[in-house]
Amino acid sequence: MNAASPPEIPEKSQGLLKSSLLVGSMTMISRVLGLVRDVVIASYFGSTASADAFFVAFKIPNFLRRLFAEGSFSQAFVPVLSEYRTKRSFTEVRQLVSQVSGTLAGTLLMVTLLCMLAAPLIIRVFAPGFQEDPAKLALAGEMLRITFPYLFLISMTGLAGSVLNSYNRFAVPAFTPVLLNLSLIGATLYLTPWFNQPAIALAWGVVIAGVSQLLLQIPFLLKIRLLPIPRWNHRHEGVRRIMTLMLPALFAVSVSQISLLLDTILASFLPTGSVSWLYYSDRLTELPLGIFGVAIATVILPALSRKHATESIALFSQTLDWAIRLVFLIAVPATVALFILSKPLISTLFHYGEMTDRDVLMASLSLRAYALGLVAFMLIKVLAPGYFARQDIKTPIRIAIKAMVANMIFNLLLIFPLQHAGLALATTLSAFMNAGMLFWGLKQKSVLKPEKGWLRFLLQVVLANIAMAAVLIFLKGDQPFWLQSPMLTRVTHMAILVLAGIAVYGGVLLISGLRLKDLRR
Repeated sequence: MNAASPPEIPEKSQGLLKSSLLVGSMTMISRVLGLVRDVVIASYFGSTASADAFFVAFKIPNFLRRLFAEGSFSQAFVPVLSEYRTKRSFTEVRQLVSQVSGTLAGTLLMVTLLCMLAAPLIIRVFAPGFQEDPAKLALAGEMLRITFPYLFLISMTGLAGSVLNSYNRFAVPAFTPVLLNLSLIGATLYLTPWFNQPAIALAWGVVIAGVSQLLLQIPFLLKIRLLPIPRWNHRHEGVRRIMTLMLPALFAVSVSQISLLLDTILASFLPTGSVSWLYYSDRLTELPLGIFGVAIATVILPALSRKHATESIALFSQTLDWAIRLVFLIAVPATVALFILSKPLISTLFHYGEMTDRDVLMASLSLRAYALGLVAFMLIKVLAPGYFARQDIKTPIRIAIKAMVANMIFNLLLIFPLQHAGLALATTLSAFMNAGMLFWGLKQKSVLKPEKGWLRFLLQVVLANIAMAAVLIFLKGDQPFWLQSPMLTRVTHMAILVLAGIAVYGGVLLISGLRLKDLRR
């Protein structure tokens, strides 16, 4: 390594499990605040037309953010950056970061300006059902014009986070989403009185969050001497490789996000409140997915990229196997708990102010449908890096296209009998199809070879989940209790349920022989 390079953090001493726990802890803070944010928004706006308008206006740039910041860009950028870091000088790494930041910034500025001008048209495309309510359509278009700069700000923040993650600085990028939640909470509590349409305050809260999130990254990039001086150069060798990997990866890594956006389009034709019901249930599914699924994926991508660069095939497979075991260990109990406690959770978190009893019932139906797909959602997060780290884009593209087509078919089949819950179930079914094909592809290419002990591990997980489910069903109580009890009573009882579930699940795992040292391998 060039003498000018910053000090390295050896991966062996850092440890993938330790890094995953660090990212998970930071993300947990963000997700908990995200729930507080959603409780505040639900209390102020419920499942009204203005809430539907904001969720659509925020979902469009947020969807593109997940493609650029967390999806195609990071999956294409991190492997190339890791290769530069492993095989080239630090000066070349700095040049790559500067050229990439300049090219990305220029592209995003053009996209942002065009989309702000075309905001009303974009709303008609992504929420065509809003045309039946001109006031809702106009409000959504106005809020989209305000929120769209968030795409530029958060994508540049994502670039900075990818650089920090590649140098094992995981905490700051994982903590960054906290600022979005704080900003939206503050906007709801303090800015809404300043607007004739109170929901517009939420749109400005999104912009304030984007600025603060980007500014947070700067001192930490300076510390590792990788603060970029943006320069447009789409002909740079590294930039061209990233662009080649990035464009098709838009489909490969973000199928679940595209499916959720399609859900929004179809939900706009359903009764008022459908978009909000899907949003609230999706947010609860995102809690374990964001804390654990994204954390594991964030940590293993740089590790897999370096193992591929150094041709460590056995370690590459072992890293993937380790990640898949963690997914099952976390996602299965999360699925069971979300399914059993769907109504109590929605009641405890959102049943205040404008949120009605009917809203609780409707949101719980889609929560159960999303919860069933949690294992698949997490598997996609950890299996996709197995392809991108090897700079194999074509295979995930084919899989993604098949899953998207299947999702549309499932949507059309299920929306009529199940309404908004059918849209959520369609997303779940297509996610399992996507995850299954990703797994089979890695296994067929001998990139992933399951380690010994899987049968015993699965039996341990199944037994622990059966015990946990029995306890939760016994303790949860009836629905009137959750709808009618005071907030403090609901929160206290939910805390007891959560702690009891964790204690039983962990206890049965320990009794069956699973130890922490097994997860460190």
